[in-house]
Amino acid sequence: MDPVKKENIRQEVFDLYDDYAHNRIDRRGFMQQLSLYAVGGLTVPALLSFLMPDYKTTATVGPEDKRLKTEYIHYPSPKGGGSIKGLLAEPDGLKKKVGGIVVVHENRGLNPYIEDVARRTAVEGFIALAPDALTPLGGYPGNDDEGRVLQAKRDKNEMLEDFIAAYDYLKNHPDCNGKVGVVGFCFGGWIANMMAVRIPGLAAAVPFYGTQPAETDVPKIQAPLLLHYAALDTRVTEGWPAYETALKANHKKYTAYIYANANHGFHNNTTPRYDKEAAELAWKRTIDFFKQELK
Repeated sequence: MDPVKKENIRQEVFDLYDDYAHNRIDRRGFMQQLSLYAVGGLTVPALLSFLMPDYKTTATVGPEDKRLKTEYIHYPSPKGGGSIKGLLAEPDGLKKKVGGIVVVHENRGLNPYIEDVARRTAVEGFIALAPDALTPLGGYPGNDDEGRVLQAKRDKNEMLEDFIAAYDYLKNHPDCNGKVGVVGFCFGGWIANMMAVRIPGLAAAVPFYGTQPAETDVPKIQAPLLLHYAALDTRVTEGWPAYETALKANHKKYTAYIYANANHGFHNNTTPRYDKEAAELAWKRTIDFFKQELK
C-alpha cells in the first residue's frame, strides 16, 4: 500500500487528532470517528500510523552530539516534598556564562521531541532545562497516550509551580548569567504565559500555541513576549484578540505571529501536523529573540 500523504488528508482528520491529543475524546471515540475518513484506499490502521508521532527518525540534535553536555538532574518540587527530573543541556566547553531557557513540554510529559528541543536550544548557545512534570507519577512512560493519561492526573497549577522552580534552578546555575527565559508548546505555551505572569524577573517568554492568561493577570507581566499561533488552530487562536487588547492596554512589550495554513502543533516535527516552513521561521524568530533578551 502506498504511504499516506499529508496533502490527501482532510483538515477534519487533523482536527479530530487535536481533540484526541487534548483528551476531548477518548481513544474509542477517536477510532470510531477516524473510520469515517478511511475511504478511497485508506485504512484506519494506515491513518492511525500516519497521525502518531515518529520519534525514531526525527531527532535533529542527537543525545550524543559532541557540541553539548547533557545530563538528567533533579531539583526540589515545591509541591509534595519530592523532586522533579529534567534534562539539562548546555554547550560543551563554555568559557563564559550564558542565558538559561526553561523548555516546557506539551500535555504528555518529557517525550523525545521536547528533549530534542532542549538540545536544539543548547546548540544555539544557551543552557536549557526541560523538566518532566510527570516525575511525581513515575515520569514520562515511554509513549504519548499513557503520558496524556498521567498528566491529566496532575493539577495544572501544581505543575506550574514545578516549572517556576525550574526557573529558580537555572537562574542559580553556575553557568547561567542570571537571565532566564521560557519556551513552551501547547500546555507548555500556557505555562510560558503564566510564568510571565508569576515571575517578575523572567527575562523572556515564548508561548507556542498556548492558551492565554486571564485579563486580570496581564498587568502582572513584566517579561517581553514572543507569541506563535497557528491559523487553523481556532480553539487556541480565537483567544488571541482579547489577549492582545489587554497587552496593549497595559503597555506590555510583545510580538505575535499567526502562521497561515498551520495547525496546532506545527513546530512538532514528529507528527504530520508539522509545517516545516512555519516551524523553521518560528524557531529562528525564537532564537533571535532569546539572543536579544538573554545576552
